[in-house]
Amino acid sequence: MNAPTHLSTATAVPHVIKGRTVVGADVDHGGFSTPALDIDALVWPRREPGPAFDTPVADVIDFLVEVGTRLQFDSNPYLQEALEHSLVFNTLERRILENTYRAMPLFFDRTNLEFQIATDVGWDAIDGWAPIDRPHGLPAAHVRAFPPRLAHITAGNTPAVAVTTIVRGALSKGVHLLKVPANDLFTAGAVLRTMADVDPDHPTTRSFSAVYWRGGDTRVESAIFRPQFFDKLVVWGADSAIRSAHRYAGPGFEIVSFDPKVSMSFVGREAHESDDTRAAAAAAAATDVSLFNQDACAASRFVYIEGDDVQVDAFCGALADELRAERPLSSAYATPLGNEIRNEIDVLRGLEPVYRVWGDYDGSGLVVRSDEPVDFYPTSKTVNVVTVPSLAEAVRHANVATQTVGVYPASRITGLRDALASMGVQRVVGLGAVASNIEGLPHDGFYPLRRVMRWVLDDSQTMSGH
Repeated sequence: MNAPTHLSTATAVPHVIKGRTVVGADVDHGGFSTPALDIDALVWPRREPGPAFDTPVADVIDFLVEVGTRLQFDSNPYLQEALEHSLVFNTLERRILENTYRAMPLFFDRTNLEFQIATDVGWDAIDGWAPIDRPHGLPAAHVRAFPPRLAHITAGNTPAVAVTTIVRGALSKGVHLLKVPANDLFTAGAVLRTMADVDPDHPTTRSFSAVYWRGGDTRVESAIFRPQFFDKLVVWGADSAIRSAHRYAGPGFEIVSFDPKVSMSFVGREAHESDDTRAAAAAAAATDVSLFNQDACAASRFVYIEGDDVQVDAFCGALADELRAERPLSSAYATPLGNEIRNEIDVLRGLEPVYRVWGDYDGSGLVVRSDEPVDFYPTSKTVNVVTVPSLAEAVRHANVATQTVGVYPASRITGLRDALASMGVQRVVGLGAVASNIEGLPHDGFYPLRRVMRWVLDDSQTMSGH
C-alpha cells in the first residue's frame, strides 16, 4: 500500500529501506521532498526472524567498528551532504554541526560498544539463554534479552540523537524503523548508507530503515504502529510528540519515551573565594547553559547560587561575559530572543534591585538574577540565576522533569545527590560536564538498551517439570 504522492522540485531527501537507498521526489513536504512510502516495505513480518536476531553481538561490534572508520567527515560524502542540507533545516551553525559529525566515530569505538553491552544488558543474555540461579535449590531458569522490533520517532535538536539510536539499535540486534525529524533529515541516512557501503548484505545493514513522514500523520502511523509489526515505539522530542505517540499504546505495543526535560546548575559559595574560582565557575556554567545553543535537554536554564548580593552580581557579570564566547558546541550568537520573552525581561529590567539583567536580546547571552525562578522558559542562551540561602534549599526547585544538575564544586555532589534523586532528578554531574555522558549508563532514569529489549524467560526446568 502506498501513501498519496505529489510532485515536487524541492530538496530531495533519500530514504533507506532495509539497507537499500531509495530516491525520489514523489511527496512534497514544503521545502523538501521524499520518495513515496511503501508502507508494506517498512515492516518486518513476525513470521520471520529479523536479519540480525541470531548474529553474535561480537560480529555486530566488529561491523560497527568498521563503519566507524568510514565515518571520517573529510572522506565521507554522505556526512558532507548531510551537513550542507542540514544548514537549511537546522538552527545550529555549520561549525557546530560539523564538530558533531567529526565526533561521530567515537560512538563506534570498540571499548565504548563493549561497555554498553556489559553494563546495559550483559554478554550472556544478549546472545543466548543465560542461566539464572534460583533460591531454595530450584533448578536454574534461563533468560534471553531477545532482539526487539522497534519503531523510533527521533528528535533533531542534535545529530547525536540519530547516531545514538542507530548504535543502540544495532547492539540490540533487532529491527528498526526510524522516522527522521524535519530538522535532521539526513544524519540517519548518512550513517545507514555508510553501513551499506561497508557491507550491503550484513544483517545489521538490513535491520534498519529511515524515512520521513509528517509527524502525526495517522494514515501512516495507524498502519504501522501496531503490535503485529513492532514491540515498542521509542520516541524523543517535545511534549506534543510524546502525547501523540501515546495514542498508539496498547496491549503488546509499548511506548518508551525520552521526555522533554529541563536542566539546572548549582553553584556553591566556594565560587566566590577568589577571582579565579569565580571565573572557573562562570565558564563552567556558560558551557552547560550554551550546549547546542541551549537547544538540548541537558542545557542548563537555571543557576541556583549561594552568596550575598555583591558576590552573586559579580558572578552574573562573569557569566554574561562567558556566554558571549564561541565554544565547540555553541555559537557566539544563538537565535535572537522572541518578542514575548523580550517584553517580560523589559519589565524585569525596571524592577531593580529585586531583579537585575545582564546582556542583550541578540542571542549573545542574557542573565536574569532573581530571588525566585522566573515564569518564562529561558532559551537562546538565556539563564536565570536564582540566589538561595544554601544548595540544600535549592533542591526544592528540582522535580521529575529535571534531567541534569551540574554542581560546583563537584565535592558538594555527595551531600546533594540523594535529595535530588528523591525529587526526580536523573543525573548529577560536575558543573561544565553536562555533555560528557557515555553510552552504557542510565539516560532519563533507565538503562536504554536494557529497556528496549524483550526479556524472555525459559522457566521449563521447574520442580514439577524437572
